[in-house]
Amino acid sequence: MPKKSNIEIERKFLVDPEKWNRQQKPDGVLIHQGYLSHQDGLTIRVRIAADQGFLTIKGETTGISRMEYEYAIPVEDAHVLLERHCKHALVKIRYTLQVHGKKWEVDEFLGYNEGLLMAEIELESESEQFSLPDWIGKEVSGDERYFNSSLSKKPFTQW
Repeated sequence: MPKKSNIEIERKFLVDPEKWNRQQKPDGVLIHQGYLSHQDGLTIRVRIAADQGFLTIKGETTGISRMEYEYAIPVEDAHVLLERHCKHALVKIRYTLQVHGKKWEVDEFLGYNEGLLMAEIELESESEQFSLPDWIGKEVSGDERYFNSSLSKKPFTQW
């Protein structure tokens, strides 16, 4: 779905596993993603979500905002890029659900990040108000350890 702008405004939260496990959830989507580059405030990511491939370019985060451009690419190309050119990768299951009129994405990390549950909400502005679901825990928006690009290099289980 196209965005209204190329600015991503996102807040991230840890998820309470007990409360999340009691939550009725939609089917999740398996995601494999890797990083072609992560330096000087620019991140270039390759992602396979279900049977679709994506190339995403993200700028440096300022507050909770950053520039983002995402393009669909052939899934075969995404596989090649992941296998041959991404030294750092991660795997997760993403659940997308509507809560209090807002779209929440909850990632259940697998592999070296197993045990980490994180929720994201994209906003229209940094000051936008919203209600938190009861399964939301501590906010980690400003903690770079929880950026996916960081988790691919230094997994949650190695902290």
